[in-house]
Amino acid sequence: MAETLDKLGQNETFDVVVIGAGGAGMSAALVAAIDGARVLLVESTEYVGGTTAFSAGTTWIPASMHAASVNRDDTSAIAEGFLNRAVGGHSSAAMRKAFLEAGPKAVAHIEANSEVKYRARPFHPDYLSEVEGSTLRGRALEPLPFDGRKLGRAFSLIRPPIPEFTVLGGMMVDRDDVGHLLNMTKSFASFGHAAKLLARHARDRLSSPRGTRLVMGNALIGRLLYSLLQRGVTVLTGTKVEAVHTGANGIEGVTLSCVNERRRVAVKGGVILASGGFNRHSTRRGEMLPGADPAWCPGAPGHTGNAQDLALAAGARFGEGALSNAFWAPVSVRTRADGTTAVFPHFIMDRGKPGMITVNKTGKRFLNENTSYHLFGIAMQRANKSAPAVPAYLVTDSEGLRKYGLGMVRPGGKGLAPFLADGYLVEGRTLDELAGKLGIDKAGLADSVARNNRYAQTGVDADFQRGTTDYQNANGDASWTGPNKCLGPIGQAPFYAVRLYPGDIGAATGLVTDTDARVLNRDDQPIGGLYACGNDMQSVMGGVYPGPGITLGPGLAFGYLAARHAAARARQPSSAALTDARDEALTLPIDLQSPAHAR
Repeated sequence: MAETLDKLGQNETFDVVVIGAGGAGMSAALVAAIDGARVLLVESTEYVGGTTAFSAGTTWIPASMHAASVNRDDTSAIAEGFLNRAVGGHSSAAMRKAFLEAGPKAVAHIEANSEVKYRARPFHPDYLSEVEGSTLRGRALEPLPFDGRKLGRAFSLIRPPIPEFTVLGGMMVDRDDVGHLLNMTKSFASFGHAAKLLARHARDRLSSPRGTRLVMGNALIGRLLYSLLQRGVTVLTGTKVEAVHTGANGIEGVTLSCVNERRRVAVKGGVILASGGFNRHSTRRGEMLPGADPAWCPGAPGHTGNAQDLALAAGARFGEGALSNAFWAPVSVRTRADGTTAVFPHFIMDRGKPGMITVNKTGKRFLNENTSYHLFGIAMQRANKSAPAVPAYLVTDSEGLRKYGLGMVRPGGKGLAPFLADGYLVEGRTLDELAGKLGIDKAGLADSVARNNRYAQTGVDADFQRGTTDYQNANGDASWTGPNKCLGPIGQAPFYAVRLYPGDIGAATGLVTDTDARVLNRDDQPIGGLYACGNDMQSVMGGVYPGPGITLGPGLAFGYLAARHAAARARQPSSAALTDARDEALTLPIDLQSPAHAR
C-alpha cells in the first residue's frame, strides 16, 4: 500500500481507479477489491470520509437482509411504488429500479466479505410518510459502532466529525447515547451506559486527540478503511486528478499530482468518479445554486467538481429535471475560537420540538417546522422571494432552550455567555426586545407566538399542519404531554433565537449514467471505462428527499454496480492498458506548487 504518490511507479497499472474517498467511493473501491481487482483510491484532501464522515451514516436500502428484523412486510415492489409516487418524473424509473435491485445485493456482498456491518433502526420513518408505500422502519440502515484503535496509525486518516456534534473534546455520540446522557441522573441503565462512554473516552484521550469509539458516519468510514487496508487497496490522500487519458478502449489512464510529484497511471478496467459533486466548484455552484452562500455549506471540502470537469471534457453531460440541484438543510453559522467557521445543520434536535417556531423578517411563520430538513431548506428559498426569509429565525423560550437546546447551544440552559457574546444566540427579556435585537417585526412575532400558543392548546396547527404525519411526530417530543407532540407554548422569559440559512448538504444533479453506473455521452452511449456514483452521479431521487440516507443508499448500490462492471472489464483481454503518448489527454490546470497534504 502506497500512502504517498512518490511511491508509485510511472505508468503503474491498476485494474480500477476510484476518484474520491467518501462513502460511495470507498464502497466502490472495496467491492472492486473483493472481486479481485487491483485498486487505487485517490482522495484530494488530507482525510478519507468526505461528507459521509460528518453524517449519521444512514443508508437507505429497502428490502435488505436486515429489514425483516424490524419490518417483515416491506418489499422492493412496495418501495418501488413509493419512489414512483414520491419522485415521479424527476428521475428515471429504470435507474430507480436498478437501485432497488442492486441495493440488497450490495449490502449482502459487502457484509459477507468485509468488516462493514449494518443494522436496521427499530424506528426510522421515511420522510414523506404521507405518501403511499412509505414505511416507519426497515429501510434505514446504520453502521455498527467501530473501534478506531484497530486502524493503528491509519486512524488519523479519517475525517473527524463536526466538533459541535461531539462532547468533551472529541467524544462521538449517536442518538441512543444522547438519550442516555440526558437521562443519566434519572435511570440506572442510562447511568451505566453513560459511565462506560465516559470511561472509554477518558482512556482514549490519554493517547489520542479524540475518541476512538466511532459511531454514525465515522463508524462507516472506519469500517470501510479497515476493510480496504485488509484487502491491500492503495490509498492516496492529498492527491489530485490532473488528466484522464483516452484511447481505443475509452478511459485508459490518469495523471495524478501531489505537491511537486506527478504520476501517470494505467487503468485496465475503469475509472470510477465519486468525488462528491459540484458544490464547491468555482463557477458551477453559482450557476446551479444561485443565492446560496458557500459559507452555508456544511459539507466536507473536497467536492470541487474538478473530476466532473474532466468527464464533461470527455463527452459526459449533466442530468436535468431534478426538483432541486442540491439537497438542503437549515443551518446556523458561528465563528469558532480558532477562526474557522462552524456550520451546524438543524436536522432533528430542536426545530421540530414543542415550543419552537421559525419566522421570517416580518415575524411570521412561513413553513411547517417539522417538515424534512430538505423541504425546510427549499421552503426558505421559495419564501424568500416574497418576504425576506434568509436568514430565518428559530425562536423559543427559556424552557425550550433548557429542554432541547438551540443549534450549537446544548440542552440544559447553561454556558450561554460565549454564544450571546458573539451574537450566535440572541436573548430578549420580552418578545419585543428579542424582535428588536433580531431586527424583525415586533407585532408579527407577537402574533406568531400567540397563534402558536393557541395551537399548542388545541393540538391543531391551522396554519401549517404540524404534527399531521408519522415523520413529523417522530421528530416531536414523545414525552410531551400536550395534544400534539410537535406543538408547545412559548411563554417563559427570557426568549431566544438563532439565525437559520439554507445550507446545501449534497449535490442532486450530476453526471448521467446507465444502470451499470457507466457515464453516458451526449448520444446516450457509455464512455468506455468511465463510471460515476455518489454525488458525482445524477441522483436517482431526482432532488427529492423521500427518506433517511437517500444519498448513501444509492451511493453504495451504484458503487457496487460500477465496481463489479469495471472489475469484470479489467479481466477482459480487449481492455488494453494505457496506449502510447499519442492518445488524447483531457486536462485541468493544476498548480503543482500549491500546498497539499500527503501521507
